[in-house]
Amino acid sequence: MLTPIEPAKGSVDRGPGGFYASYARFKDYRRPDLQPKHIRRFDRAYWRNATLEPGQAVLEIGCGTGQFLAYLAAKGITELVGIDQDSALGAYLPEAVAPNFRAVDVFEFLAGGAEGKRFDRVFLIDVLEHFTPDDGHRLLGALSAVLNPGARVVVRLPNTGSPWGGAYQWGDLTHRAAYNPISLRQLALAADYGVVAVHPVLEGSPFRQAADRMLQGLLGRILMTPPEIWTANFVAVLEKREGPPVGAL
Repeated sequence: MLTPIEPAKGSVDRGPGGFYASYARFKDYRRPDLQPKHIRRFDRAYWRNATLEPGQAVLEIGCGTGQFLAYLAAKGITELVGIDQDSALGAYLPEAVAPNFRAVDVFEFLAGGAEGKRFDRVFLIDVLEHFTPDDGHRLLGALSAVLNPGARVVVRLPNTGSPWGGAYQWGDLTHRAAYNPISLRQLALAADYGVVAVHPVLEGSPFRQAADRMLQGLLGRILMTPPEIWTANFVAVLEKREGPPVGAL
């Protein structure tokens, strides 16, 4: 289970009645395991799409209980940092990656220079939707200062362009923004990133995936405006643009 980070300070109700006050119970924090099925799923969604390889420096924002951090470590990535707002998560991190965890606000972490580190890949898995569009724009801008040349930012989001994305988008009251591939490109453009690629997030058995493809193919021939990506979630790979900012004279 990957638990997302809390939005920027001041953008949500942090009082005792706020939704983040009960978030640990809502998400039912538990120490994650890492089974072969999880590794296969992460390989399919991230390792290939993000062109990950050992030797890269990786930051995960909103690392939750650390399952993806454990995956990265198992794949041979040793220079990694996971941050999350909730200090209670430290009790659930797998032992192998617990030293890589920081309980810190993301904007404070970046404003402080990210401990002097620079990163080749940054992951926001089920995280960006917890920020308002303005704060998401601010976050991407702040990240640019800690990226190595050629670095990529990888996001996974509920796909509101899909007929099945609503269960993920509207199933959590802490979500502050809704995206499909088109609006994600708009956000990236405003923050001077390019969207290198967008990918579906494939779930379920090979049989179910094949059945989904058949249904999508049929609907794609019937509907006037089929979605760009059908799956309930999508992954996008962003890269910082070179040259003057968009809109600069």
